[in-house]
Amino acid sequence: MHPENAKPHGALAAELPPLELLRSFEAAARRLSFTLAAGELHLTQSAVSRQIQQLEAHLGVLLFERRHRALSLTDAGSVLQRAVTDSLERLRDATARVRASSAPRQVAITTTPGFASLWLIPRLAHFTGSHPGVDVRVSATLDVLDLERSRIDVAVRLMPTASGAGPALFEESVVPLCAPMLADALRVPADLAKFTLLTVDYPDHREAPTADWEPWLKVMGLQDLRMKSTLRFTQYADAVAAAVAGQGVVIGRLPLLSELLREGRLVAPLGEGAASLRGYFVETAKRAAGNRDALEFAQWLRDEAEEMKAAQRA
Repeated sequence: MHPENAKPHGALAAELPPLELLRSFEAAARRLSFTLAAGELHLTQSAVSRQIQQLEAHLGVLLFERRHRALSLTDAGSVLQRAVTDSLERLRDATARVRASSAPRQVAITTTPGFASLWLIPRLAHFTGSHPGVDVRVSATLDVLDLERSRIDVAVRLMPTASGAGPALFEESVVPLCAPMLADALRVPADLAKFTLLTVDYPDHREAPTADWEPWLKVMGLQDLRMKSTLRFTQYADAVAAAVAGQGVVIGRLPLLSELLREGRLVAPLGEGAASLRGYFVETAKRAAGNRDALEFAQWLRDEAEEMKAAQRA
């Protein structure tokens, strides 16, 4: 193009109608109704009508044929509708891409409070250290959240091993644990009658205080065991903290508490645990399919679990 024929940017901008007029035109042309367009745009019918008149004045042509209770596009209106519809779609797509590229990288996970506080959080720095640009949001709850509705990417569920989908991160076993200071007085299972039971009150109150103990009690033939007193907590981690402080005996859910055993802050004076027939399973939401960080987080959970099991076998 010859420089003399090039138009300055200001002149080009002056030739284009204001965007708000084009948005009103697009809605009115698509709905063939100023009233319906007004409802869609949260404007009054008279405001949309005025904007269409302004656009027609700007272009110097009629865009609509106005009949009694009917509206149709003129030839000029049809030409403009195709161009405006295509342009607005391109703008929407470009805006979505720009927003996506600038949006923070995030992984949302839901799991039980016990798993979150006793297993996940102590290890979480391993993931965030290798993914410095990723925000991790942890929803620790006993409620089983709908992943899509709650905008959750990954769930770690505690469920019966027979009903879990796919291989578990790890299966759970249970065994009574206490602080080292109490171990000498706890030599045989019958000694438990002299200790305080540290347990969790479940939200629906339907499960007995010793529900988590049942697999171990059954193996030991102690289904009728009664302990001296009971301390109830709303969170398993609080019951564990009370055990570390020497306030009683807690049923140890392994391997959640493996680190406390390794460090010697808790001991298992009554020996090996019993399988609880439950395990922790990873579920990835459909919405996470396009979230590479969420998929890497799910794989990281599996890798951490395998590393833990390998260390225990060594």
